Amino acid sequence: MNYLAHIYLSGENDLITIGNFIADGIKGKDYKKYPKDIQIGILLHRNIDTYTDAHKTVRLSTKRLHEKYGHYSGIIVDILYDHFLAKNWNKYSTVPLETYVDTFYDSLEAHYNILPLRIQKMMPYMIADNWLLSYASINGISRVLDGMNRRTKNRSGMDEAIVELEAFYKEFENEFTVFFNELIAFSKQKLKTLNEDIL
Repeated sequence: MNYLAHIYLSGENDLITIGNFIADGIKGKDYKKYPKDIQIGILLHRNIDTYTDAHKTVRLSTKRLHEKYGHYSGIIVDILYDHFLAKNWNKYSTVPLETYVDTFYDSLEAHYNILPLRIQKMMPYMIADNWLLSYASINGISRVLDGMNRRTKNRSGMDEAIVELEAFYKEFENEFTVFFNELIAFSKQKLKTLNEDIL
């Protein structure tokens, strides 16, 4: 899953949410250097990724892209699924998306000193361009895919995946809906377990 889903699945604890958000940049056992709640967020992120990669519904989505985009298919699907979460936000939260992401940005700024350097550098761009809110529109997702393609020095062709999104929009949306309901249940249970296991 991409940024918005990981943040949402963290629950209401700010430090767990930040841990989940920064997890990709924390390698191996380095997570143990952080406070308990951030450790929980990092481990939750890893569990969500493992669950997502193995899920049969997600594989239906990635299979549709695999011939053209190869191993980038999973990254593309993560981004497309964030679009459907943002677009259908009111099904999952009573807090308006704009308010929700503003609160998250405030939390990032409040905890700036514990963020990894890569996140500290990225954060101003994320907030200025309001990445999380932009996911709700196809134009916003197009910009994200374009940026990801540039990061691969244009090798991935991810900027073209907007074509598949529009061609198979209903299929992707249905797959997201089925999967995300299951992922919410998985994440709640995993969060409970991690809170009990980490002292």
